[in-house]
Amino acid sequence: MANHDGEDSDEDAVQRLPPIAGAERHVSCNGMRRRDFLRLSLLAPLAALATPLDAAPPVRRPQSERTPDGHSHRFELSARQFLLDGEPFVIRSGGMHPIRIPREYWRHRIRMAKAMGLNTVAMYVMWNALESEPGKFDLTTGRRDFAHFIRICQEEGMWVYLRPGPYVCGEWDFGGLPAYLLRHPDIRVRDKDDPDYMAAVGRYVAVIAPAVEPLLAANGGPILMLQIENEYASFGHDLSYLEALRALWEQHDIHGPFSIADGLAQVRQAHTYVAGAALGLDGDTDFAVAQAIAGEMPVWMSEGYTGWLTHWGDASFAGNDFLPTLRRLLDENRSFNLYMEHGGTNFGFGAGANAHDDHSHFQPVITSYDYGAPVDERGVARSDYFTFRALLASHTKGTLPEVPAAPPTISFAPVTPQPFASLWDNLPQAKRVDRPQGNELLFGQGQGLVVYRRLVSADGDLEIDGVRDYALVFQDRRYVDCLSRVEHPSLRPGNRVVLPRETRGKPALLEILVDSFGHVGYGHAMVDRKGIVGDIRLGGEILRDWEAFGLPFDDAWIEGLAPLHTAPSRSGLFFKAAFQLDDVGDCYLDMGGWNKGYLWVNGHLLGRYWHIGPQQRLYCPAPFWRQGENEVLLFDLHRVTPAPIRSAPTLAGEH
Repeated sequence: MANHDGEDSDEDAVQRLPPIAGAERHVSCNGMRRRDFLRLSLLAPLAALATPLDAAPPVRRPQSERTPDGHSHRFELSARQFLLDGEPFVIRSGGMHPIRIPREYWRHRIRMAKAMGLNTVAMYVMWNALESEPGKFDLTTGRRDFAHFIRICQEEGMWVYLRPGPYVCGEWDFGGLPAYLLRHPDIRVRDKDDPDYMAAVGRYVAVIAPAVEPLLAANGGPILMLQIENEYASFGHDLSYLEALRALWEQHDIHGPFSIADGLAQVRQAHTYVAGAALGLDGDTDFAVAQAIAGEMPVWMSEGYTGWLTHWGDASFAGNDFLPTLRRLLDENRSFNLYMEHGGTNFGFGAGANAHDDHSHFQPVITSYDYGAPVDERGVARSDYFTFRALLASHTKGTLPEVPAAPPTISFAPVTPQPFASLWDNLPQAKRVDRPQGNELLFGQGQGLVVYRRLVSADGDLEIDGVRDYALVFQDRRYVDCLSRVEHPSLRPGNRVVLPRETRGKPALLEILVDSFGHVGYGHAMVDRKGIVGDIRLGGEILRDWEAFGLPFDDAWIEGLAPLHTAPSRSGLFFKAAFQLDDVGDCYLDMGGWNKGYLWVNGHLLGRYWHIGPQQRLYCPAPFWRQGENEVLLFDLHRVTPAPIRSAPTLAGEH
């Protein structure tokens, strides 16, 4: 979080807190590092947890076993605890997000949470998955139908902690905000004084509130509590913004109860506790200090990290050891939410990114959101699941349900897609621009690629400022080099490309193809427009007057691809294969033979792949396959010759 005049930095705020034994301080004014601190605050060794988490733990009383039954229930915040129908209630929640789970598997994942010993499901609603264009909402198709997911929770006897944003983070594209906001040149997100932002927020709340209201516990539904925004103190310090969001919900008959969720140091520094709300701690365990802020309102762990996020280029998949913290939470009868119980998949363009507040150190999130959670990406229980289940069972009345069986898997012989179409044969009409701008400003395009083209004849090296996020340079239709915003040993750093010397001083066609990752979704680098956002220079001189081609890579554009008529000679190719399946089931598609691109199965965009890893396999659930003929389509930025795609049973190795 950026420093504000007259205020302490995050570093100072952490220094004032009682230390968390065994946890390294790893926080600064940079937002991304603060997220690392939230994780590190839970890495204390078991011996360090010998002291109580709070000098005055909640009163120990029997856990209410009430479940959502279609009748009205009264959920209250009172005397430092949650009450359900007047009796103390301990929230034992696990996070999962319906947009990251095939709709056909929603019930299975909810049952997995219940069988582990949880009584509540915490779920994000991703605004940008519901509103693709201003005023164009879809709340009912496929994985967007969050109200149906909530009703399944009720049918399965699970309460719901609803986290509807408008901002959610969640390592999701733009933190859940719609990318159309970036069409406003001066947009200030998460700011009550920006009229464009607040008008969009008001429209969003007005549309989803009628779907939420009948599902509140007071109205016979399973929703116990709503979260206002997410981790706002890590971004800003305007308490009136959070109060304005609460007022929006109340205007639409959603009167709570409400909770906020944030790091303790940030709430203390920014003074953004919302009076009358529960205070949720993300990764922090100093309940005594937090209780002094919340007064008589409950303090709970709103995010306890069972694993961690993984970025492209990381050495391995991230994980965490949450068992010591879970044991203490249960021993002290604390309410908590496991982030995540089941992570799922960043299908399509859903994966977000992190960066430092100055836009440096860009780190895009991989397609898998497995997270190292107790239930893995495709719904299989890890060893942590059974360890947590045994511990939860020892603190739960009655017998836990049987653990549901994992969905079946399939395997098939390697498939080798063949060149099908060239991006260069499918460019739309060009737009003339003086200098590059973000795709959102030029085309209203929130994802996909862009091509910049012009004739050049000057001498010298090419410099491209503001590549967002991966650029391939071609001269006279021949590949020259690439530039990456991601820093990795296998990628050349910098913004400079050396053009072939034999063409210097001669007229040549210069083309720059730019691919994008998800928008930054955390901290102060969220105005993260894609394409090229700086100048392009040749021999030190700024190049002007470009043809720009927007390539949205949406369903309509992909369906309209014109196929190849001659053998391809340059990269930027689509490859396609058709093959038969007698049965359908889950599997992973191993893309280890390919370079960087996108993969579709029967029209479903599984997500991005990239050879730098650590992810080499993309999850394809059974509902995406068909008995009979299936089609695999991929776009690879670099390859001009095909490679096999192999099926695999797991994301990486065995459990």
